[in-house]
Amino acid sequence: MKRANIIPTMKYHDAPAAIEWLCRAFGFEKQMVVEGEGGRIDHAQLKLGDAMIMLGSFRGNEYEKRVRTPQDVGGFCTQSAYLVIDDVDAMYASAKAAGAEIYQELQEPDYGGKFFGCVDPEGQIWNFGSYDPWA
Repeated sequence: MKRANIIPTMKYHDAPAAIEWLCRAFGFEKQMVVEGEGGRIDHAQLKLGDAMIMLGSFRGNEYEKRVRTPQDVGGFCTQSAYLVIDDVDAMYASAKAAGAEIYQELQEPDYGGKFFGCVDPEGQIWNFGSYDPWA
């Protein structure tokens, strides 16, 4: 089988602010940020270790006709990302310090590892844990 990577893609109403928040709260690093007219973000790639997300501002293209943010649908999120990390306690502290809404406090599930879940300023759900299903 050929190599495959899954890269979550997200849209934000205020993508520049989301990028700064995600870097501050979760430690993402900007790999690429393509700015468009009026300060919008046409495309951004943020890395966290070997993981990557892509995001941008709404521009009205065909993809975006099918995408809504949690803010657009009454605060509900239909999908979320789970990131495997080494230091869950440090990520939890960083997320809290940045003002993330913690919807799931730190816990140690029966299947192993440590986990917590939070919500970013535009309502996207983020899950972080040390449980690695590949290990």
